[in-house]
Amino acid sequence: MFRLLLSAMLCVLPALVSADRFILLQSTTSTQNSGLLDAILPRFETATGIEVRVVAVGTGQAIRNARQGDGDVLLAHSRAAEDAFVAEGWGLTRFDVMYNDFVVIGPADDPAGLFGLTDAAEAFQQVAETQNVFVSRGDDSGTHQAELAIWADIGWDVQAASGTWYRETGAGMGATLNTAVGMRGYTLTDRATWLAFGNKADARVLVEGDPRLFNQYGITAVNPARHPAVRSDDAQIFVNWLIGPEGQAAIEAFRLDGRQVFFPNAAQ
Repeated sequence: MFRLLLSAMLCVLPALVSADRFILLQSTTSTQNSGLLDAILPRFETATGIEVRVVAVGTGQAIRNARQGDGDVLLAHSRAAEDAFVAEGWGLTRFDVMYNDFVVIGPADDPAGLFGLTDAAEAFQQVAETQNVFVSRGDDSGTHQAELAIWADIGWDVQAASGTWYRETGAGMGATLNTAVGMRGYTLTDRATWLAFGNKADARVLVEGDPRLFNQYGITAVNPARHPAVRSDDAQIFVNWLIGPEGQAAIEAFRLDGRQVFFPNAAQ
């Protein structure tokens, strides 16, 4: 009887150890809201036995969380902020993972006359000049930073217009899209989140194709020299998987409405 009990315990023990093996991923909302992580993470978990627990916030908050040691891996889309994270010693090597693009969406009747434009700066200029509602995330996310860069390109002080035609939600992309659609306003969004968004009403993509709207994602393991408690070995296994053939293939296979919305480019 004792031998049978011991044998049963030994059979269960690996599963118990595996259940305790996980990493914390600080990620952007777009990778979560689009359904990408739900599609690809089970493949990693099955292959390695490592669970990935996701905290989906704006890039700025994700970086702050990772800097505080509240995460093992950072998946973000603000290159300057990611490079600073590494340069300041908080992260190890940053790797390109994939890209997609931003688009400007707005109401179908398009009172600012943006439809068909391929110059995001021109589009923003027209929204500002006509004082149609523009809804900003206002949350220091990668999308917000990309938006502010366009306003800076045209020299427009949107903070001076805050609360008038320029509205800031201080929230994620889904909530910001809901606000923009509800107010019949314009906003900047990543294409994947827009395709996955279920409350479009009559809103549509109006501006696309500007090189400024290129949206690169990168991955960085948190530096164990700064935070010894991070799960650095398993974090590196995840990084290697995501930029390797299996992870890149999983990203490429992901579809929304039959369309590829993330394009792997780790090896480029």
